[in-house]
Amino acid sequence: MARKDTADIAAARLDAAQLARNFADVAPPLDRQRALIEASRCHFCYDAPCIQACPTSIDIPGFIRAISTDNLKGAATKILDANIFGGQCARVCPTEILCEGECVRNDPEDKPVEIGALQRYATDWVFEQNAVLFSRAASTGKRVAVVGAGPAGLACAHALAMRGHEVEVFEAKGKSGGLNEYGIAAYKVVDFSQREVEWLLSIGGIRVHHDKALGRDVQLSQLRREYDAVFLGLGLAGVNALGLDEEALPGVRNAVEFIAELRQATDKAEVAVGRRVVVIGGGNTAIDAAVQSKRLGAERVTLVYRRDAEAMSATDHEQSFAQSEGVHVIHYAQPVELLERSGVLSGVRFEHTRIEGGKLVGCGEFFEVEADVVLKAIGQVMLTDGLSEGGVDLLRLNKGRIAVDTNFATSLAGVYAGGDCVGGKTDLTVQSVADGKHAAAAIHAYLNADREVQHG
Repeated sequence: MARKDTADIAAARLDAAQLARNFADVAPPLDRQRALIEASRCHFCYDAPCIQACPTSIDIPGFIRAISTDNLKGAATKILDANIFGGQCARVCPTEILCEGECVRNDPEDKPVEIGALQRYATDWVFEQNAVLFSRAASTGKRVAVVGAGPAGLACAHALAMRGHEVEVFEAKGKSGGLNEYGIAAYKVVDFSQREVEWLLSIGGIRVHHDKALGRDVQLSQLRREYDAVFLGLGLAGVNALGLDEEALPGVRNAVEFIAELRQATDKAEVAVGRRVVVIGGGNTAIDAAVQSKRLGAERVTLVYRRDAEAMSATDHEQSFAQSEGVHVIHYAQPVELLERSGVLSGVRFEHTRIEGGKLVGCGEFFEVEADVVLKAIGQVMLTDGLSEGGVDLLRLNKGRIAVDTNFATSLAGVYAGGDCVGGKTDLTVQSVADGKHAAAAIHAYLNADREVQHG
């Protein structure tokens, strides 16, 4: 294997014009004519299967019908009433396996209605016009603490504020948005996340405190004392390790950190990328990291996954997109050694795998892939900081997630949780929004029951 040095990891591999093209909106918005044509393709099904496929149950035929009559306010209201992050979800939802995947026009001779693009068309109007669609109810005098300003936390906060409650949000990072702001490929969400957050907060009744982490700056017991209810939208802030020696080598890093750095960079030319990049994993994070490495100027990007394509959590669309971008994909291989020369990463040694007796096993056959950067994307885990005090667990966990009932109530009275930190059908933005919204309804009922007891 050829000698590597840290000069192989460099910034500004491409000029400004190339970077601008590579990180432009991957799915440009529809104009009015195209939107009207696409809306006309909808059959406006009774008991529409697309609604059933949406975790937030957006009235899809209803908003498309509104678009067809140029009623963008009506369309946007239907969307955002069901999913306050409808603008973001229009950009990042895997519509091919959700609403569009269930469209009745989905057959070899016809393509599904472009529901995601139509949803973006309607919601973009709201942010361009800074339109006011919702208002708060009269103040209830109740105060709720929300931990985490990601999709689950902010969806919960907005729904509670609409009901007249005062909400204080505590966010560990410097910006709101969670994965929408830090964890999604830059070409999918161009200059949008903070506009959506600002619009959501404009309803009033919500205060966000940044750089406030649970367990470090605020304590759960403190929040329970000072607020009438608490919602935990902690997300999955930890990252699984490969469990290999030399994992601390320069050039070996978590894919989510690389994606966050790129999203927060004011100048993408300043983000360093290797010539030979290896991404280990099979989810959307792995795909985003691989494609963005290629778009930053990496000469060869190899994505390696231990099982086959069907087992990858990344959708077929995302997998095909990565390959169309020049990402080389290897299935049935697992990393066994990080290779180094003179303290510098030089490659990864992999073992071929196979399924034997229903289990994944190594084949005893090995190969090496040259690399100056390795991006780990083998799953994220919830950090339990702040969920115990004095060595005592405050609430019940289940397989590394917060255990909740059907109303998103935890084992601790008055404390609710939702989003990725509780797990569910999917680890998607839209599912987190649905969790936050449903938890808010349960919290509202809990607060009302408390008020009725006080006045009874």
